[in-house]
Amino acid sequence: MALRGKKPEPKDKRLKALFIGAAGVGKTTAAINFPRPYLIDTERGAENDQYGKIIVDRGGALFQTSDFDEMVAEVKSLLSEPHEYRTLIIDPITTVYDDLLDKAAGRVGTDFGRHYGEAKKQWKQLYNLLNRLDMNVIVTSHAKKLYGENFADKGNTFDGPKGLDYLFDLVFEIQRRGAKRVGLVHKTRVERFPEGDVFPFSYDEVADRYGRDVLEREAVAIALATEDQAAEIRALIVEAEIPIESQQKWLEKAQASGWSEVAADQAGKIIAHLQAQIAARKAGVS
Repeated sequence: MALRGKKPEPKDKRLKALFIGAAGVGKTTAAINFPRPYLIDTERGAENDQYGKIIVDRGGALFQTSDFDEMVAEVKSLLSEPHEYRTLIIDPITTVYDDLLDKAAGRVGTDFGRHYGEAKKQWKQLYNLLNRLDMNVIVTSHAKKLYGENFADKGNTFDGPKGLDYLFDLVFEIQRRGAKRVGLVHKTRVERFPEGDVFPFSYDEVADRYGRDVLEREAVAIALATEDQAAEIRALIVEAEIPIESQQKWLEKAQASGWSEVAADQAGKIIAHLQAQIAARKAGVS
């Protein structure tokens, strides 16, 4: 079989960043200064007039909820519907994760930590949506102490689900040093933000390093499968007797948690593939 590797090509990848920091350091202010912010405010912290003015001046909008399911629905709409926003901000993620854990505990209980496993399944849906979203994504988190061997203080980390930082190419700790705000790079996949770097934090500084044209370009919506397409896939899967393992592989490849989250063009290809497979099997039988 011929080798299928290709020469890697540079991509203008959207910013996916996690901001951590203590209360009052300015995580929210730092985030809403990014282009056309769509702020999902989970603690009603943006009700202060100073935040509202910045959001309006930056051409943004505010949606307030601490409900995980409502937040996921909003992200799905931002993914699939045309709009004018450039930057999605979830501020902070800690609150909606707590809500998700409470709901999971209500469904499966807390014995042996099983609610964490249940929550992880739902969390993957959010992860997939954020990864596909053609917007800058900034998630903020409360900071908590990170301890090493013999309780050695290793600084701060995020307060949220294990592996939260996996989604993000950049993790910044926002700090106040006197009257100035700085960013400390905790994790990076971006050459211009070396790990351990400390820099004066502002949108302009990030834009100059990351690429202003990437951060400010319009978002492109992804048409998702229609209800009819999703229903047809489910019916064809039963008829074709597709194993659950194969179904999961298809969904993972599409970065979707269900058939209604698959892109419409991918759904069309899946339907055609299943129809052809069923037709071939019937032709073989006859």
